[in-house]
Order: sequence, then C-alpha cells, then structure tokens
Amino acid sequence: MYRYFVKRCIDFLLSTLGLVILSPLYLLIALAIVVDDPGPVFFRQKRVGLHKDYFNIVKFRTMKMETPHDTPTHLLKDPQRYITRVGRILRKTSLDELPQIAQIWTGKMSIVGPRPALWNQYDLIALRDENGANDVLPGLTGWAQINGRDELEIAVKAAYDGEYVKNMSFLFDCKCFLGTIIKVFRREGIVEGCVETKTGEPEERVGR
Repeated sequence: MYRYFVKRCIDFLLSTLGLVILSPLYLLIALAIVVDDPGPVFFRQKRVGLHKDYFNIVKFRTMKMETPHDTPTHLLKDPQRYITRVGRILRKTSLDELPQIAQIWTGKMSIVGPRPALWNQYDLIALRDENGANDVLPGLTGWAQINGRDELEIAVKAAYDGEYVKNMSFLFDCKCFLGTIIKVFRREGIVEGCVETKTGEPEERVGR
C-alpha cells in the first residue's frame, strides 16, 4: 500500500507545496545564474529512471557556457575553472537540485529513492538490477546519499540502494529525508571536480 499508493500521494502533495513556497527562490536563483554567466538557467542530463527508462534530469546550471559540451567534466583539464561563482554555492548547498521537485510532481521521480544513474553508468545499473533498485522511482535523495554520497564506491552505493528497496516505508523515508537535511547543512560527502566511477564514467554530481 505504501510503496504503490501512499508514497506517490505524499510525493505529489509535498512537491506541490514545495513548488509554491520555493517559487520566489527559484526566481532569485535563475536571475543570479543569468547575471553571473548569461545563458540557459537549466541543465538537462540523460538519466536512468523507473524500469530503466531514460529521462532527462533537470538541474540549475552551475557551469559556464564556455565549458566544452561534449567533454565529460572529469576529463576537463581544470574543471574547477568552469564552475560559475553562483554554481559553487548551488553545488555546495545542493540547491542546483531544486528543479527536480517539478519532476517529483510529474511522477518522474520521488522525494526519496535511489539517485538516478547516468545512462552510461553500466556497472551501477547492473548492480541495481540485482537488488531491484531499478524497479522503484529514482529519488531526489536516498539512503546512499546520507551514507556517503559522492564518496561511495559503486558497489557500496548499489548495496545501500538495495537496502532501501527492502526496507521502504514511511518511517524509513522520513529518516532519509531528515538525514539529507543534516548532510546538506554539514556539507558532507560532496566531491567536486575529477570524480569517476570504477569504469571511468563521470560520477553522479558531475555535470553542468
């Protein structure tokens, strides 16, 4: 009941409330991005969703327009110089993820669930297949995010994703959500710049 109905109702109600309350913040961030580095406000990236269907995750743009479009961030000679001043703040506070609240509202994502893998993170996708983590909606945050975030190795991250699926409940989701707030305020587990997976693919938070 919780997994297939209650969880979606909570996602819809909270995302609706979030979009209304945070709309002024959205406008301020959008203005700051354009003033700092004129160009699109949003950045879209191909990710793996429910049942391994692809969708484009949306974030506030944190990198300069001059950043090479076809070069993964971890292959850039000096990735730090491509991150905008506003982008540094957005990444450190995870405010770049706020546009995903709209994707929770539309049902592409959930508030809590495994973070959507990049389409070419084949090792992570395969390991998630083994524990059923590809058969639940990806989340804005998840159990792996409060247990290491970017610092986790792929196998460990997939194990946490599987643990979440097995223990999915209202109380467990509350634990993940509150734990995320604490992590964000402490700025724990965030790695910027040259981050790679075991197969050399760019890690989750790497992007423009």
